Amino acid sequence: MARKKSIYYQYSNQADNVIEDGKPLYKTIKGKWNEVYFKNNNPIVLELACGKGEYTVGLARLFPDKNFIGIDIKGDRIARGSMEANESNLKNVAFLRAGIKYLHEFFVENEVDEIWLVHPDPKVRQREENQRLTNQNFLTYYATYLKDNGIFHLKTDSPFLYDYSLSSIQEAEQYQIIQYTSDLYHSELYENHYGITTHYEKIFVEKGYTINYIKAQIKKQTP
Repeated sequence: MARKKSIYYQYSNQADNVIEDGKPLYKTIKGKWNEVYFKNNNPIVLELACGKGEYTVGLARLFPDKNFIGIDIKGDRIARGSMEANESNLKNVAFLRAGIKYLHEFFVENEVDEIWLVHPDPKVRQREENQRLTNQNFLTYYATYLKDNGIFHLKTDSPFLYDYSLSSIQEAEQYQIIQYTSDLYHSELYENHYGITTHYEKIFVEKGYTINYIKAQIKKQTP
């Protein structure tokens, strides 16, 4: 396993579609994703805590007129998404190796059109609330980089995180919930996940878990 991880880390280090510490763009890409990396003015979509980048790559195939950035701290994980994107010759894909709390080092206000958060760790212990990726602090943080009318998506197999997130998003000043369901696969919102399932999502569904989904829109106050 260690050798396999080493191979993925090496691939990530050499891949042009992976931006990580030690590469030139890591320190200079902030606010310049369209201009410098994608070289177009298409909308930017982030997948936070992207893991192997199933959504980043899957959505990029479906929407060639949008730019997708998968963000994760694990280099061996994003290397797999990087490989798949390169094998499919997807030019609208990038991966950023960084923690979510460092978004401010790579993006400027109103640079992002859409954010996906897919099956994050629910952090069910009360003492872990400050680590839940849909708490008030994180939601405010995301809203900084999302444009007015930008979209935030959450998919989770955790009823706990779903209920917590519904409440948290409802309380967030700049968010307006558009759609939500506690059983995505058996709802009229089924098409919202575009038929993209992560490795663990398939396992969850086979075990009888339902998939929860929330779609919210950013509403920023004008001066």
